[in-house]
Amino acid sequence: MSSQISDAEIKQRVSGLKAVGEKLSPEEIAEHTKSLVGFNYTVDDYYEIGREEVRKHALAVQDPHPTHWDESAARRLGHDTLIAAPTYVSVLGIVAQRKLFEDVISGYDLWQIMQTDQRLVYHQPMKVGDQLVCDVSLDSFRHVTSPETIDLMVTKNVIWNQRNEPVMTTYTSLAARPGMEIDPELAESLDHVMMKVDRTGTVGRTVEPEPGRYDRPDPTERPGAYGAVDFDSLTVGQELPAKRFLLTRGNLTNYAGVAGDPNPIHFSDHLVKASGMGDVVAHGMQTMGLGATFVSEHIGDPAAFCEYNVRFTSPVYVPADDSAAVDFTGKIKSLDPDTRRGTIAIVAKQGERKIFGRAQAVIQFN
Repeated sequence: MSSQISDAEIKQRVSGLKAVGEKLSPEEIAEHTKSLVGFNYTVDDYYEIGREEVRKHALAVQDPHPTHWDESAARRLGHDTLIAAPTYVSVLGIVAQRKLFEDVISGYDLWQIMQTDQRLVYHQPMKVGDQLVCDVSLDSFRHVTSPETIDLMVTKNVIWNQRNEPVMTTYTSLAARPGMEIDPELAESLDHVMMKVDRTGTVGRTVEPEPGRYDRPDPTERPGAYGAVDFDSLTVGQELPAKRFLLTRGNLTNYAGVAGDPNPIHFSDHLVKASGMGDVVAHGMQTMGLGATFVSEHIGDPAAFCEYNVRFTSPVYVPADDSAAVDFTGKIKSLDPDTRRGTIAIVAKQGERKIFGRAQAVIQFN
């Protein structure tokens, strides 16, 4: 059930927290965040998918599948226009989560919030012309004090198109350190590299949440097979040909621009040195996008993704003077003859180090 806390009450509470002269304790931050479990809001403005935005994202995740590039090829597979790559939602996700951490939840430094798991449930492919409406909620929260103080939370986005059809449900698991003291040198480094904007325009409200929608069960629709390969041609244990992707600082900078994620841990040696990190790191959703590209190459049609889950266990470090190689392997873990769906287990490594702890995609085959 959705929370009964009103927007006005949230604003009043957050204003009160920010007005406190002393720094909030981790316990005070945790108590406030815990009270918001079940709170829902709908992003004020819809997000419209453009033709070139689909291509820019496909380029950023190195996905050459024709459904993202060529309308005639997309039509041959049953689509009326270009469809977005399976992890395109990351572009919308940045917009959708912004209000959550700027206006609703308080007490966490955004650059220190780490994505630990991502689950994408597909109801239909995102495509050019979709005007996407996003309902956001805090799905769960846990305050851990041993061996270190850390807050674990899961945010949920339910995404709809302009025809009120469900498009995708996402679950993002995050780990955050509440009320963490920042070294003055590091704070100065952050100030030097964080994006600076004098002021932005005001986005008007174009969306009003449909009455009662927050209390409905989550959507259960699943996409069709479209142009996916024949289920009967597959066997359990069958291996996908291995694939290597290369990432440079140029790839990271391009992805940051496409996804609208200005976090300096993805580009700043200055911050890396001040914080004691090993090197700048690739975006988690960028590496997840490479995994989707790897799978799409072998299943026939990326629109046939039903679910895609990844646990992020180690970042991809990208040096200033070389490429970082990320190697993907995979095999068919299971096949269900009743639904003609299959589960593909994915392994991603940088050298001998696994960057995914668990990763799998559920595909609707023909």
